[in-house]
Amino acid sequence: MHQSAVTILYTSDVHGHAMPIQYGTNKKEDIGLAKYATVVEEHRESEENLIIIDNGDLIQGTPLMTHYVKEHLDKQNPMVGIMNQLHIDAGVIGNHEFNFGKSVLQQAIHESNFPWLSANIINNQTKEPAFGPPYIIKTFHNGITAAIVGVTTHYIPNWETPEHIEGLLFEDAFDTLNSWVSYIRENEQPDIVIAAYHGGFEKDLHTGEATEDLTGENQGYQIVEEIEGIDILLTGHQHRRINEVNNNIIVLQPGNNGQAYGKVEISLTKDNNSSWIIENKKGAIHELTGVKSNQQILNYMEALEASTQTWLDQPIGKIDGDMIIHDPFQARIKKHPFIEFIHNVQMDAAEVDISVSALLNNTSKGFSSEVTMRDIVSNYMYPNTLTVLELTGKDIKEALEKSAEYFTIKNNQITVNPNYIEPKPQHYNYDIWHGIDYTMNISNSPGDRVSNMRYHGEPIKSDDTFHVVLNNYRASGGGNYDMFKHKPVIKEIQRDAVELIQTYFEKHPRVAATTTNNYQVVMDHN
Repeated sequence: MHQSAVTILYTSDVHGHAMPIQYGTNKKEDIGLAKYATVVEEHRESEENLIIIDNGDLIQGTPLMTHYVKEHLDKQNPMVGIMNQLHIDAGVIGNHEFNFGKSVLQQAIHESNFPWLSANIINNQTKEPAFGPPYIIKTFHNGITAAIVGVTTHYIPNWETPEHIEGLLFEDAFDTLNSWVSYIRENEQPDIVIAAYHGGFEKDLHTGEATEDLTGENQGYQIVEEIEGIDILLTGHQHRRINEVNNNIIVLQPGNNGQAYGKVEISLTKDNNSSWIIENKKGAIHELTGVKSNQQILNYMEALEASTQTWLDQPIGKIDGDMIIHDPFQARIKKHPFIEFIHNVQMDAAEVDISVSALLNNTSKGFSSEVTMRDIVSNYMYPNTLTVLELTGKDIKEALEKSAEYFTIKNNQITVNPNYIEPKPQHYNYDIWHGIDYTMNISNSPGDRVSNMRYHGEPIKSDDTFHVVLNNYRASGGGNYDMFKHKPVIKEIQRDAVELIQTYFEKHPRVAATTTNNYQVVMDHN
């Protein structure tokens, strides 16, 4: 009887975190690929059979990567450079890989010493996977074979700027994975099948109860329940921490921003003439707390990091008055000067007088009296562009009703609907409108909460039309705002939010903190 072991290490949703710091505060933190590199190095020294995978959303998400794309594209993509140094076996295409456009993604793939897998993202003309092979087989010296097949949430066209995904077909991730797993089992007969899915779970893994609107964005539960032949399912996209065993499949998800990594240990045995059999397997999620950064990676990042820090410390403008967010809930329930500022930036860029925006997350602090680039990027962390849509009064009412679902009543007080907190915080899916007046009465049933809609004092009728500026994610229906899909596009402003805010400060070096109380969120006891 022969015995052997295989170890899998994987990251997901690293979102540009190479360095062990939070750029918004510049404080040191136990995160990022420089620390993860130390873990990989230790495993290389102690383990013979090692598989290393990144599961997507790698190249976007920090000021470092925003600055790289704006100023340093003549150099190697740093996230790819680090993964090359870690000698990873494969990467998976995540939805945020497309955010900077086609050429940035193609350059990253070209610079990679590893394949990018996404069996369900298809080239429209060749009808083949667009970025690389659908799967790879890794063979170890003792004959153990492991298949790694990658798929990506096919919901990307609901969020991404159309020209960033031109010429691509996004086929159903579940169907694609199902057919490739059976093909691999039949034709390759590997000892281990690893499915790396840049997507998450639509249902509770224990109860099978729906945890989100069943849009098809996340299919992890269906994969575990219905696809035969998977040994390990590596997931991501939802930024959750998951370590489960379902239907004898190890199921992992390691959070986000390089705070933790997933690890799977597999024990195998075989008789002299037989194939290897998995005897045991176990999954774990490990934090990077207390791990030392790898000096080689720090040296590699030094010049770009220094350039990024110089850029972040640039003073951009001044605020007269208070634009600091003291309480994110209050900043949503009542118009806040920072939100009004974002509206003013959007309306200035788009030359319209109705704007939609959100407070993107609960760590946003707004602006103090001196504003630097660091303040801008820590408040606006997505490379969104702007779109002007032509919407009817009916569309606006439906959108406001969707936003009103963010609130619920508990203990006779308005509070946040738990669906926007678990399983993944989605505060960015509550929109605040500017340029129209409206009331949300949370005492009423969802779908019947919005009233008193007015534009320039006149009631908004359902067939009136308006030009409205909103970010590209929302304009394409992101966050299940289906009423915005396929609406006439009046114009697109192809500059990202950080650049638009910077440009606004160039025009207005001093900005007054103002609020227009154009909406109310109330409850009545009638």
